[in-house]
Amino acid sequence: MEESMNRRIDAHMARTQFGQVIDRAVAGNERFIVDRRGEPVVVISAFRIIWPAYRMRRKWLREAWAGSKKRGLEKLTMDEIDAEIGAYRDEKRAAAK
Repeated sequence: MEESMNRRIDAHMARTQFGQVIDRAVAGNERFIVDRRGEPVVVISAFRIIWPAYRMRRKWLREAWAGSKKRGLEKLTMDEIDAEIGAYRDEKRAAAK
């Protein structure tokens, strides 16, 4: 598959030229990163470009979720998750010193 080109456009241009942006994304294999107030907020891309990556990620997420369920991790409460994250951060800080 041909590599897609990334182009940054502001939200106003994306809104006012939406049809043209879609046409270029589909026909020209371009991906548009839309900025709002200078920050990237959304991507406009042809479906055929995004779909393979999405499918691979879905498979990876299903496998990761199955592994987590085997280890019983889906039963953690939010307090337990926060405690795990805090402990990991404390370890990282201690190792950095």
